[in-house]
Parts: sequence; structure tokens; C-alpha cells
Amino acid sequence: MKIFRGFHHPGVARACALTIGNFDGVHRGHQAMLALLINEARHRGLPSCVMTFEPHPRDYFAAVARKPELAPARIGTLRDKLTELARCGVDQTVVLPFDARFAAQTPAAFVQDVLLGGLGARYVLVGDDFRFGARRAGDYAMLDAAGRHQGFDVARMNSYEVHGQRVSSSAVREALRDGKMDAVASLLGRPFSISGHVVHGRKLGRALGQSATGRDDGFRTLNLRFSHWKPAASGIFAVAVHGLAADPLPGVANLGIRPSLDANDVNGGRVLLETHCLEWPAPLGAEGAYGKIIRVELLHKLHDELKYDGLDALTAGIRKDCDDARAYFTATRRQTTRDRI
Repeated sequence: MKIFRGFHHPGVARACALTIGNFDGVHRGHQAMLALLINEARHRGLPSCVMTFEPHPRDYFAAVARKPELAPARIGTLRDKLTELARCGVDQTVVLPFDARFAAQTPAAFVQDVLLGGLGARYVLVGDDFRFGARRAGDYAMLDAAGRHQGFDVARMNSYEVHGQRVSSSAVREALRDGKMDAVASLLGRPFSISGHVVHGRKLGRALGQSATGRDDGFRTLNLRFSHWKPAASGIFAVAVHGLAADPLPGVANLGIRPSLDANDVNGGRVLLETHCLEWPAPLGAEGAYGKIIRVELLHKLHDELKYDGLDALTAGIRKDCDDARAYFTATRRQTTRDRI
């Protein structure tokens, strides 16, 4: 899949079958829409194209209003969104900056300058709640009328349901907030995961628990930065780590702001996913994971983030989390064995 920041790049296809949206999470409703888009694109001999935004439009308006509470919790990072769009088979994705200029466009200017002049849309597929232009003045009827007048086809896809529940980014956010990871996987069609480069942290985890274990690794963690300040999920999870060994590695992870530590640490108080592998691959050595791209699946929530009184309490808490994660994986393996029998 080709990825472009803006549509003025010479590599952007001059004609396309297009869909537009935030695609946060790329859930099963998004996947159904993308399958329809790709099918239409093939029949028309056009590349399939997704137009998405960074930041999320509601992030922009929350910042303008100085009301951060209005910003939506983010399900996934831009990296993970683009990865899932590529997995769905999209030919190109255009990421547009949502800023004051874009927000001020009239519906007519959006159609003329973006859809036609920028992307050469010949077919446009939108959701049932699609709005566009300044103050969300444009709707499906207006887009359809513009298509008839200017020579491009417009289609609308209705809501997608699973077991009677409408699949939406809001539903995924709610399930993540409540720690219902099985429900999240059902809505996404896959386990919820976060990927990225392993970055350096304070290396405090290496020191925690050393005196008790007599080993020199302590609770070594793999640190991934979550690029948005407001993740939809937070807390302590049993996880599976992909990208370090042939098979996924079991682990326990903290997604959040680490309330027991200094907010002014080396990562600047940013949201981190800190993952401790229960089975560390010996060939990696102590420094072998830095810079690698890994994917961490959050399988089961153990509890919310806790603030511990001192490092001894933190060490005891991490040790219990590791024990609880091991118990989860043991129970899961037993259930899988019973299901096979």
C-alpha cells in the first residue's frame, strides 16, 4: 500500500475509488466498507484509496475550544491504522492534516478541490452518518447531487452489526474502557494490539526484584510509546508479544502513565506500553530488543493502573501481576486443549 501525506505528491493516483473516514481501530464495520470499496475499484479498473485525517477532527476542535475532554479516546496509533488498512488490501492511503484551513472549507470547495482536483475520485463510498465541509454542512444528499452533476458515482453503506450490536469506533472505545477484551476482539475481528519500535526507558525494571531473585534482569520491559495522549485502553494486561521470536511470547504489560513513577522521567510523562516478557529469548541478550518493531496483543485485563507507595510495594505488585498473567495463560491453554478434544 502506498501512503501519502497530502494529495499533492506526484505519486498519488490521478483517478481512484475513494472512501473517507477516521478509521480509528479499523474495526469490522470499516473492514466491510473497505471490502466493498476494493470490489468496486476492481470492477472499474481503478486503484482503491482511503482518505483519513491526522489529527482526528474532534482532536482539532477540542484544542480550538480548549476543552481536551471533548477529544475522543484513541483506539490505535496511526502506524497501526495504516498497517490494518494495508492488510485489508487498500492500494493507497492519503493522510490529510485536519487544520483550520481544512475545517473552513465549504462543502462545494471540498468536492471540487479535494475529491476531484486532489484525488480524481470517480467513485466515493461513505458511511451512513457521513458529513463534510465547514460546520458539517454537507451530507449524503448533497454529495450525491454533486456526483450526478460532476460525473462521479456516490454510494452509502449502512451500519454493520455483529450479534445485533452496531459496530462502531465508539463501541470499541467503550469495550476497551471497560476492559472487555473478548468484546473488543469481536468488534475488531482480531485481538486488540499496539505496535511500534522498542525505545529506551529508565531501565528501572531491571533493578526491581533483583535482590529477591538473585538474577540480573529483574523485570526488564519493552517500551512502546503510544503517540496519542488519551488511549482508549489503560491498565495492566496479560499480553502476547510478536516480533521477537518465532512464536508469540507471553507477557504482562502496563498501558498508561505509570502513576507510581516520576511524570518527568526520560519519556517525558508520555503514555507508554511497558511489557515484561515472562519468557525472555536468551539470544536477544539484555539489549537485543531496542529498535525492533514489535506488536503487543492485549488479551486480558488484570486491573486498572495502581499507585504504589514505594518501590518495594511496586515490586510486589509487579510480581503478583506476573503470577496472575501466568495463571491466565495456563487456564487458556487448558481451555484450548479441552476444545480440541
